[in-house]
Amino acid sequence: MMRWTATRLWRPLLALAVGMGTFLGTAGQATAGQDPAAQDQQAPTAQKAPQAEAAASGYLNLHQCAYYASSLDDHFNTFVTPSGDGRYSTGTKHSATADTTAACGAGNGNHVPVPVLHGVKALNLTAGRYLNLQQCDYYRSASTDRFTTLVTPSGDGRYSTGTKVSNTRETTPTCGPGNGNHVPNPGLSGSLPLDLTAGRYLNLHQCVYYAERLKSHMTSVVPAPDTRYTTGTKVSNTQETSPSCGSGNGDYVLVPLLSAVRSIPLG
Repeated sequence: MMRWTATRLWRPLLALAVGMGTFLGTAGQATAGQDPAAQDQQAPTAQKAPQAEAAASGYLNLHQCAYYASSLDDHFNTFVTPSGDGRYSTGTKHSATADTTAACGAGNGNHVPVPVLHGVKALNLTAGRYLNLQQCDYYRSASTDRFTTLVTPSGDGRYSTGTKVSNTRETTPTCGPGNGNHVPNPGLSGSLPLDLTAGRYLNLHQCVYYAERLKSHMTSVVPAPDTRYTTGTKVSNTQETSPSCGSGNGDYVLVPLLSAVRSIPLG
């Protein structure tokens, strides 16, 4: 009696174990032989939501400092402090407040400040999506002298620019007529519409060139039609530390001592 009962109990348990083994084996074979893409569809992994960029805020205080050797000879400008010569420093920075007076270095004695051509523009970064950075180059052929403005000089509106923050992308610069001696030079003037939502930093690249034969400097911050003087100015999530500059035209060659990049937080 005991033997019959044990046999009756053992047979259902064996059948159940075999059935479960068959089920588990079949499921394992299906998973192992399945197309990985199909497996991903059946069990998708959670994807991280894209991180929203921090909104730009406060002011970009863009300082323009002008220097010359004489009133009609060898002008040049700085917008960020040169990497190798702080005597041509500027006050360009991000701030919660608007600057109204340009902060400029004293020059080196040979090249001295020209206050009438200094300027500062406090750009409200909440005023629109785009920082339209406009570069206006002016040229005097008689002495092969040129200089650049990014903001309208405080003392001479004839060298004005259209640099602004707005919701419109501007691709053509708006430049003043000059004073008759120095006139606009379209080949080295340009407008760069920078999307303020594209990153956390404005990397402002300043490229300064010098022609020994002509005894003349020139400065480029914004790419212009003449790409030999291009720059790396951009908005990105990377803080850049080395300026990216074109090679010049052979006469004008890059001066690393006066070139620089400033990575400015936008918020």
